[in-house]
Amino acid sequence: MTAKRTPEGGQLLYGCMGLGGTWAAEAYGAVDIAAAEAAVMAALEIGITTFDHADIYRHGKAESVFGEVLARTPGLRERIVIQTKCGIRLADGANPGIYDLRGQTIARRVEESLKRLRTDVIDVLLLHRPDPLADPDDIAEALTSLHRQGMVRRFGVSNMGAAQIAPLQARLEVPIVANQLEMSLQRRDWLEAGVAVNTSEAAANGFPLGTLEFCREQGIELQAWGALAQGRFTGRQDSPQEHATARLIASLAEEKGTTPETILLWWLQRHPARIAPVIGTASPERIRACRGAVGRRPELSHEEWYAIWLAARGVPLP
Repeated sequence: MTAKRTPEGGQLLYGCMGLGGTWAAEAYGAVDIAAAEAAVMAALEIGITTFDHADIYRHGKAESVFGEVLARTPGLRERIVIQTKCGIRLADGANPGIYDLRGQTIARRVEESLKRLRTDVIDVLLLHRPDPLADPDDIAEALTSLHRQGMVRRFGVSNMGAAQIAPLQARLEVPIVANQLEMSLQRRDWLEAGVAVNTSEAAANGFPLGTLEFCREQGIELQAWGALAQGRFTGRQDSPQEHATARLIASLAEEKGTTPETILLWWLQRHPARIAPVIGTASPERIRACRGAVGRRPELSHEEWYAIWLAARGVPLP
């Protein structure tokens, strides 16, 4: 297979967490495979070619049904980028869920993901969550071995701040290419942190200030999971403020001849960090509603971008 690279910043990824049926540890069936195929084909139809997984999604069933789709579609593997994650162990009976980034665990989880996905290489492997007991040297040794064996092409992280990424990068012979964070119009701490400096709001924010800037300087793609905010502004509003924001977004969508989903994604993509949204809906219709955010410059002015932010924020800027 020819080498692939991660998409340019700002592009759309399809998040596969919704594939594979329920979260119960039960077998998937033909209905689940068909639903996965419909979602994957809808994503391809609008121009998405990067598919984001994790070994824990639906207890591994998301990767498995995706592997079934690959097996049914000759030539598809060569057209796409497969990204997956490891590092979380789900609760099992009396055993609670924990994080595990020991080198031997990473290697084992990659082998299991490769089998479920029915491929011989993972294009991008992300470390899913920081493990407080992790040894950066141990992690780096495992990742380097996976890369040299040709099992993983590139590496990234998820839910990490700059101070957690830097020591890992210093130990790797290949660059970290992505950091996936929850970022949306609803989850705005990543944005608010930058304007809360020297205000009383700063202490309550919690987002590691400087992470966006670090990633931009290091060429690390910022991927936004939860980018559509679980439908909060496109049909699932729970508060007067969300309703008002949704009306503004709908108005802008009508004015620009696109969809509210596209406006939400443009709002992320318009940021100079060129954020790459991950859309996680399993609905082919909703996937197609994101078409305008693929391969197209966000059509939001400076003032429109701020109007959306302030509507969701509900209070003036500091």
